[in-house]
Amino acid sequence: MFKQKKDKTTYGIVGLGRFGGALARELASAGANLLVLDKNEEKIREFREITENALVIKSLDKKSLEETGIQNCDIVIVCIAEQLDTSILATLHLVSMNIPLVISKANSSEHGEILEKLGAEVVYPERDMAIRLANRLEASKVLDFIQLSEKINISKLPVPEYIVGKSVSQVDLRNHFGLNIIAVECDGDVLETVLPDYVFHKGDILILSGSREGLYQFTKWSEKH
Repeated sequence: MFKQKKDKTTYGIVGLGRFGGALARELASAGANLLVLDKNEEKIREFREITENALVIKSLDKKSLEETGIQNCDIVIVCIAEQLDTSILATLHLVSMNIPLVISKANSSEHGEILEKLGAEVVYPERDMAIRLANRLEASKVLDFIQLSEKINISKLPVPEYIVGKSVSQVDLRNHFGLNIIAVECDGDVLETVLPDYVFHKGDILILSGSREGLYQFTKWSEKH
């Protein structure tokens, strides 16, 4: 049975499809304490190369799940959205085990609403990837984009030439675009506390948070100057 390690966060992944498999590999490469479950024996043999805690589970009823020790995980991610009934039942059982955080993949808003009502945090991998791609296409200078919610987005982009030599207070992104500067990458260093008198340098990378519209307007504004 899988047991929790006190010195690090423990993760459980149910379903090793494209999304679950990629997630498992990323967590394993980061050195995470990881339990992975799937009904496919061939997949489980493959993932035993990255974690010794890879188990075949033929049924996702509560008893079978508990026998794996998944209730000892800090975070469990359900990655079987294509099978709606299985996804819902597995999420229901895992939430009932009082696991600190259950995250479930959803393929539609209706599916997501059901999972949320069960007590899970919901992710939409395909939608989120589409949003990131769309934002990169409509603002080609953006290096990365992450949507945390409808109102909170994080964008990473090079400092526009127009504001090089100006201070944070002079540019005043918060007043003009509703954006907050989370950090600035400067010459390989990350400044996590950016004071109002900080002067932007050529080559700086801005890490900003704000609404999608505010980020879009800022990138368009910077292109005009």
